[in-house]
Amino acid sequence: MDDSKKENGFHSHPTPSIQMIFHIGIENNNEGYRSIAWALEHPGCYSYGSNAETALTALPGAISDYSGWIGLHEPSWVIGGQVELHVTDTWTDYYIDEHFDRLPGSDYYLVDAWFQSDWKPLTGIDIERGDKLLAWSRTDLLGVVQGLSPTKLDQAYPGERWTINGILKHVSNAERWYLDRIDYPFNESKNDMRDKPFMRLEAIRKHFLDVLLKLEGLQKTIGVDGEFWSPRKVLRRALGHERDHTEHIRKLIGG
Repeated sequence: MDDSKKENGFHSHPTPSIQMIFHIGIENNNEGYRSIAWALEHPGCYSYGSNAETALTALPGAISDYSGWIGLHEPSWVIGGQVELHVTDTWTDYYIDEHFDRLPGSDYYLVDAWFQSDWKPLTGIDIERGDKLLAWSRTDLLGVVQGLSPTKLDQAYPGERWTINGILKHVSNAERWYLDRIDYPFNESKNDMRDKPFMRLEAIRKHFLDVLLKLEGLQKTIGVDGEFWSPRKVLRRALGHERDHTEHIRKLIGG
């Protein structure tokens, strides 16, 4: 060390690494075969694994990617790199029948995760950030399919349930369904665009964003078909679902 710095009262200290705490919800038995680690304060940030341990191990990388994704648009409010993961909730998905009795296998309805944090009303910051994340996520989705021919959009892929157009329809159907869970239905009779996936994506997303602005501070939790729903859960699921299928399409087309 430079002795002159000692004399002037200066001392050299290593710069402390910034560590950000993430509260994690673990969802086991998702779709009957995998686990998801959800970063609960950051909708759209999650990782998959064959079990809870592998999903959690993959999460720091997903957080880094998520931070970088936000940073493409504005200074990220998520710090990647040094992260501290706190598992605060664990849920195991299960199946029920029409009488709401549990089933051992995949018949009828799968009840997905409900975490303690899903009870919390959305704040103004949650909604402001959610609006941005939804916009960026939709830009990514449309960017992946931009320029694809009608033939490519309707091409069947071995082992896949849907064509790319089918995936786009599925994304819009899911978003409409999420809103219906909390009693903000999209009026399908006045907006019959089932054979126009791009128009339908746009119309339902517009409705979603209009609803999102009404949800600040709303203490709304609803039980539907044996499953709990709230505005926070709807935002978490919608963002996670769209980001997941954007990557799904990217892999299908080799992008």
